[in-house]
Amino acid sequence: MFLPGLRNLWQSRKGLAIAEASAIGIVAAVSAVLLKEGTRWLGTWRVHTAHIFPAWLALPIIGLSFGFLAGWLVQRLAPEASGSGIPQVKASLANVPIRLSFRVAMVKLISAIIALGSGMTLGRQGPTVQVGAGLAAGMSRWVPTSPDYRRQMIAAGAGAGLAAAFNAPIAGVLFIIEELLQDLSGLTLGTAIVASFIGGVISRLLGGGSLQLNLELMNYSSRFSLPEIPLYLLLGVLAGLLAALFNRGLVVSIQAYRQLHISLPLRVGLAGLVSGIIMAILPAYFRDNAGLREYMITSDANASLAAIAFIAQFILTLIAFGSGAPGGLFAPSLILGSCLGHLVGVCGSHLLGVGSPTTYALAGMGGFFSAVSKVPITAIVIVFEMTTDFNLVLPLMIVSVTSYLVAETVVPGSLYDKLLKLNGITITKDAPIEGILAKLTAKDVMQQRVETLDADITIEELIQAFSRSHHRGFPIVEESKLIGIVTQSDLQKMRDRSLPKDTPVREIMTPQPLTVKPLQNLSHVLYLLDRYQLSRLPVVEGHKLIGIITRADIIRAEADHLNCEQNLPGPQAEPSYVVYQTRSPNIGRGRLLVTVANPETASTLLEMAAAIARDRHYEIECVQIILVSRHASPSETSVRTAKSRRLLRQAEALAKKWQIPLHTQIRVAHDVAQAILETISERHIDIILMGWKGSTSTPGRIFGNVVDTVIRQAPCDVVLVKLGNILPLSSPPPPFQRWLVPMAGGPNARVAIKLLPALVTLGNDTQIRLTQIFNTTEITPDMTVLEESTRQLMRHRNLQSTVVAIPVAANSVADGVINLVKTEGYDVVVLGASREGLLQQAIQGNIPETIAAGVESTVILVRGALRG
Repeated sequence: MFLPGLRNLWQSRKGLAIAEASAIGIVAAVSAVLLKEGTRWLGTWRVHTAHIFPAWLALPIIGLSFGFLAGWLVQRLAPEASGSGIPQVKASLANVPIRLSFRVAMVKLISAIIALGSGMTLGRQGPTVQVGAGLAAGMSRWVPTSPDYRRQMIAAGAGAGLAAAFNAPIAGVLFIIEELLQDLSGLTLGTAIVASFIGGVISRLLGGGSLQLNLELMNYSSRFSLPEIPLYLLLGVLAGLLAALFNRGLVVSIQAYRQLHISLPLRVGLAGLVSGIIMAILPAYFRDNAGLREYMITSDANASLAAIAFIAQFILTLIAFGSGAPGGLFAPSLILGSCLGHLVGVCGSHLLGVGSPTTYALAGMGGFFSAVSKVPITAIVIVFEMTTDFNLVLPLMIVSVTSYLVAETVVPGSLYDKLLKLNGITITKDAPIEGILAKLTAKDVMQQRVETLDADITIEELIQAFSRSHHRGFPIVEESKLIGIVTQSDLQKMRDRSLPKDTPVREIMTPQPLTVKPLQNLSHVLYLLDRYQLSRLPVVEGHKLIGIITRADIIRAEADHLNCEQNLPGPQAEPSYVVYQTRSPNIGRGRLLVTVANPETASTLLEMAAAIARDRHYEIECVQIILVSRHASPSETSVRTAKSRRLLRQAEALAKKWQIPLHTQIRVAHDVAQAILETISERHIDIILMGWKGSTSTPGRIFGNVVDTVIRQAPCDVVLVKLGNILPLSSPPPPFQRWLVPMAGGPNARVAIKLLPALVTLGNDTQIRLTQIFNTTEITPDMTVLEESTRQLMRHRNLQSTVVAIPVAANSVADGVINLVKTEGYDVVVLGASREGLLQQAIQGNIPETIAAGVESTVILVRGALRG
C-alpha cells in the first residue's frame, strides 16, 4: 500500500514538484551555510591581519586585491553574477532572458565570499537568493517540464536561499509572493513553503542562523507603550526619507562608476581599496559588519556612535554596491536601520523618558529594510522570526508600514526594477509569453547558411542533392536572386510525369515562391506557414535571398528565450561602432566585403575585389577596423580616422575607375573578427575577401586568430589571399599569369572554379593548370573531378585556350603542390578546399599553411558559404 502510493505521488506533477522543492531547499541551505562560513572565516582572517600589520596598509591592500579577484571571476565566468543578484532573479522570473544556472550559482558563491571577505559593507543574503535560484534553475533542467513549472522552481530556490540566510522560512515564502513572483497559486505556494521550510531547518541544523544575538538579547523582551507611537511614527518617516535617499544614491553610484569606463575587476578593486582606507580610519569594531549590527542593538545608549555608524555604513555601501561587487543590500539595510532606530530611541528616552534603544533599533531594522526593498510584510516577518518577540510586532508594523509609504511617495517603484532599467531591462508585469512572437523578427531566428541550387542543374543532380542532405527543399537562385523553390513534393510530381533525368530544375520548381521580409515578426511568419501549410519560408531583401526560416527555427528561438539560453559563455565584447561611412546606390546583385588594414597589400586586394565585383555585378563594401581596449566602450572612445580614410580613398578611386558601387565604413571595435562578422550580418555580404599571412604562431589556431574565426563562422563565401613577394608601395603588383588549381572535388572546389574567370583578368596571357594530387599507389586515378572542372571553365570564351588538366602523383597534397610550384614556376595557387578534402585536412594537418609557407607565390584559399 505504501510503495504504490509513494510511486503515484512521485509520478504526479505535484509529487514531482514537492520532491524537487525538497531537494532545492537542501542545496540552497548548504550553499547559504557555505557562504556564511566562508565569509566569516575570510573576514576573521582580514581582521586578524589588520591587528598584525598596520591597518592603513593591510585593509586597503586586501580590499584592492580581493575586490579585483572577485570582479575578475564574475566578468570572466558569469557576468550575470554581479551585484546583489535579486534583480537578475526577478527578471528571469518575468521571462527576461537572463541566465540562471549551476555556473552562475557557483561563481556567485565564490565571488561573494571573496568580495565580502575583503571588507566591503555588503550583505550575503542577496547573493544567497541568487545562488538558490541558480541551483534551482540548474536542477529544473534535469526534469523535462514547462516554463511555468521552471519559474516556480526558481522562485522556490530563491525563497529557500533567503530562508536559509536569515533562518526565517516564513519570510522566504513571503518574499517570493511580495516581490519576486507575485503568484498565489497552489503549486507555487506549496513548493515555496516546502523549499523555504527545509532550507530554514537545514540551515539551523548546520549552524547557519543569521542573527546570532547574545543571551542577554535573547532573554530581552521588548517594551511598548501608547505614548511611544509618535516616536515610532517619526522613526518610520525618517527611515522612509533616508531609505529613499539611499536608493537614489545607489543608482547615482552605479552611473558614476560607469562614467569611469573601466572594467568590472578594476571597479570592484577600486571599491575595495577605498573601503579599506575608510575602514582603517574608523574604530576597529566597524570592520565586522555582523558584529556592528549586534553591537548597535545590544549596546547602551550612545547617540554619537550610532550617528557615526549610520553615516559610515551609508557611504561605504554606496561605494561598494555601485561598483557591481557581488553582494546584497539586506544586511546594510538592517545595519542602517538599527543605527537609525538606536539614535531615535536614545533621543526618545532622553526627551520623554520612555522607550528602549534596543526596541527602537529592532523596529528601525524592519523599517529601513521595508523602505529600501519595498517589502513591508517580509521586513516585519524577518525581524520577528529572528527575535521571536511578540511584543515587537506592533512597533515593527508601525515603523515598517510608515517607512514604506513615505519611501514610495518620495521615490516610487521598486529598487530592483530601477537597477534592471539601468541595464536596459524593463519588466512589464502583464506581458504574456506570447508577446515574444511579436518581438522577434525573421532576421533574429533565420538560418543565414542557406544551401541553394542553380536553376540549370538537372533533375539527376537534384536527386543527388536530396540524397546527401537532410533538407526537404532547396531555394533556386540565379545571379544571386531567388527565382523559385524546389521540394521533395516537386520531385515526386516529376516522377509522376515521367520527365527525363536531364530536365532542368527550372521546369519543375515552384516559381515566385512565397517569401518574408527580414523585419517581419514571427507572428506573421507563423501565420503564413500555417495558412499555406509550408515547412519553410525564404527570407529576402528585395529579390536577394539572405536566409531561410522553418517551423523548427521558431520553436527553437522561443524555447531558448523561455529557458534563458543566450549561448554567451563568459564576458562578451561590446558591439563594434561605425564612426565613418559612405554609401553608394544599392544597384548590385550582391555584395563583396573587403577588409583593408595593411597599406602594402591594400591596393592588390582591392584590385581582386574589383575584378570579382565587376564580373558578378556586385557592390563592394570596404571596411577598416580600429581596435580599442576592452576597458573602453567602442561607441564612446575617441579615435583618429585620417590614416584609415587614406586607405578607403584608394578603394573609392578604383571603384570610380571601374564604375562599381562602393560603400565604405570605419568601425571601432574590441575584436576584429567580431566586427567583421557584424558587418557581414548587417550588410548581407555574399563574399568576403581578406588578407592572410599564410602562417600563425598562435597555439591551437590554424590560420590565425581573426581568420580562424571568420572562416569558421562567416556564413558567406570566404576568400583568403596570401600575397607572394610583397613589395614596397611604389613597386608594381606581383604577376598573376600562371595559375595552379589543385582539385579535390566538393562544393568549395566549385566555388573556386567560379571565381577563376574574374581573378585571371588580373594578369595578361594567363595560363590555368588544373591538377589532382593522387597517391603514388593508385594505378588509374579518378579523373571525374578534373574533367567536370575543365568543362565548366571552358564555357568561358576567354579561357578556352588557357586551361589544361593534368593529374600528379605525390605522397601528399602539400608536397605535390609545392613541388609543382617550384619546378614550373606558378604565380598563384588557388586552393578550393572541399568538405572531405583540403578543408578537413586543414583542420587536422593545416595543408594551406604548409603550402603557403613552402612557396613564395600568391596563395588563395576559397571556402564556400556554410550550409545550413
